[in-house]
Amino acid sequence: MFKDIKKNVALFGGSFDPPHFGHKVVVETALKRLEIDKLIVIPTFLNPFKRKFYALPHQRFSMSQEIFKEFSDVIVDSYEIEKAEVTPTAITVKHFQQKYNIKYVIIGADNLKNINRWFNFEWLNSQVIWAVATRVGYGLDTSKLREFEILKVEVDISSTEIRKKGLIENDYR
Repeated sequence: MFKDIKKNVALFGGSFDPPHFGHKVVVETALKRLEIDKLIVIPTFLNPFKRKFYALPHQRFSMSQEIFKEFSDVIVDSYEIEKAEVTPTAITVKHFQQKYNIKYVIIGADNLKNINRWFNFEWLNSQVIWAVATRVGYGLDTSKLREFEILKVEVDISSTEIRKKGLIENDYR
């Protein structure tokens, strides 16, 4: 009987192009603050709102595995990369709901402005609690969210800034 109880999880999807210390702090904060059994990191094949990636999907997956390997309660999953196409968050949530109780979807505050443009947003909004990671320079207008938690992350770093500063190669293709 108890075998059928699904674990409570948080999904943290993103380009992770590249994954960095800020992503790690989001995961650490989520593991401390959210009532979850596992946190699943899901690098995208290609973000639905972007036209290209810099590191190839399998490279971003490997880098994500490396950066999150110290966390025993974190799984880095290749679901979206294996699909090899743009995969909206709602589709990913439906996929993982087969095995887990998806309690949270973790997003950065930069996503709040246009979150209602996400594929199947109304359905998604009815299914999860949003865990919103603060980001320097972005407000916290959560008015579109049904239910949410704020993850205070005081790190001023982004993948875009890392690429701009030349800390990784500009194009892996």
